[in-house]
Amino acid sequence: MEAFLTSIGIVAIAEIGDKTQLLAIVLATRFRKPWPIVWGILAATVANHFLAALVGQQASAWLDGTWFRYLVAASFIVMAGWTLIPDTFDEDEQKPVRYGAFLTTLVAFFLVEMGDKTQVATIALGARFDSVFAVMCGTTLGMMIANVPAVFLGKELVERIPLKTVRIVAALLFLAIGLWLLAQTAGVI
Repeated sequence: MEAFLTSIGIVAIAEIGDKTQLLAIVLATRFRKPWPIVWGILAATVANHFLAALVGQQASAWLDGTWFRYLVAASFIVMAGWTLIPDTFDEDEQKPVRYGAFLTTLVAFFLVEMGDKTQVATIALGARFDSVFAVMCGTTLGMMIANVPAVFLGKELVERIPLKTVRIVAALLFLAIGLWLLAQTAGVI
């Protein structure tokens, strides 16, 4: 349950203002069909985050040791710094073509999520917790919590939420988790 709940919180906060959330707004504006976009986000996220959690879990099993736990803790601290950097999304890079809202969303979200901070967080969570399924479900739910309102409310939502504050809170959360993992690995707690 800890893996699931931690994964939801981390990804939901980290996703606010992320390029995939901006992509959701662009797709909603272009297609004006929210449900195929929501289903596309869900399918792409399940596939992407399953693979990311699996990579994290396998890396943890293969590289088990104190130094690897320090590496996982350090990755959360690096994520704290990365979260403070605002994402931008160049609309011209992701022009939807003739494939419809669902398929365009599925492919675009899967590709844009590659190497994204929420994918890296999912890998770190997969390494931290020994449950690919719980991490994938949690990170996917976190993505949906952040992106479904963006699909339905679009630009109005982004204009009302102070993204700088959200980024700072998310960065502090990542930092706290990283420091907690460092202390736990060092035997302080």
